[in-house]
Amino acid sequence: MKKYKPLTKGFKRDVGRNSFGRITVRHKGGGAKRLYRRVDFRYDKKDIPAIVQSIEYDPNRSGFIGLVSYLDGEKRYVLLPAGLNSKDKIITSEKAEVKTGNRLPLAKIPVGTFLYNIEIKPNAGAKLVRSAGNYAELIAHAQDFALIKLPSTELRKIPENAWASIGQISKEEHKLRVIGKAGRSRWLGIRPTVRGSAMSPCDHPFGGGEGRSGAGMTRPKNIWGKGIRGVKTRKRKKYSDIFIVNRRKRKK
Repeated sequence: MKKYKPLTKGFKRDVGRNSFGRITVRHKGGGAKRLYRRVDFRYDKKDIPAIVQSIEYDPNRSGFIGLVSYLDGEKRYVLLPAGLNSKDKIITSEKAEVKTGNRLPLAKIPVGTFLYNIEIKPNAGAKLVRSAGNYAELIAHAQDFALIKLPSTELRKIPENAWASIGQISKEEHKLRVIGKAGRSRWLGIRPTVRGSAMSPCDHPFGGGEGRSGAGMTRPKNIWGKGIRGVKTRKRKKYSDIFIVNRRKRKK
């Protein structure tokens, strides 16, 4: 089905640049022109049933989106969970049934349920678990907080009056995709990355040497000499540290 034009708009992508126009994230730029779809993450239409009218591809995100039509006539785009089909009904309500696509406060959701589109603060809009194939699991209820196991394996406390949607984000096979050729990376806005060992000594800590020489250092670092891979980048004293029960497990 064609995109719903009233919920789309043109936009200029940052392509790795900040408000001064300086590159802050390298290897981004170009790519196919895109229209932005206004996806509803606030879900502020409560107690009004909606019907899924279409399932659509969104070039700006990994999961599928769906056009839903509320009984009062308004239409919105939402992130679709796996298993939700066209003509299915969903609702955002404290009295909603615990089934795929419905949205409830965490206090009303039983332990062991899979979740997506999770709020961090009540009525602030969905912030967690929005990528294709992802889901979080509700582990426990305790002292006005819900204990959530995130896709990263992190255990986090979230207020029970925050809202979440039931299910798992659609397009689980997204992680199996093969880019296949350099040109497709350019369509996606990904520019080439040059290996440090292929550069000159003046351009990178790994540069120079005769033939293919190793880094010759105890740990990998970037072009500016800062450590990468396994280096913690989170602030040491972040306000939300008190809500993290267990940090995510590091991959070996």
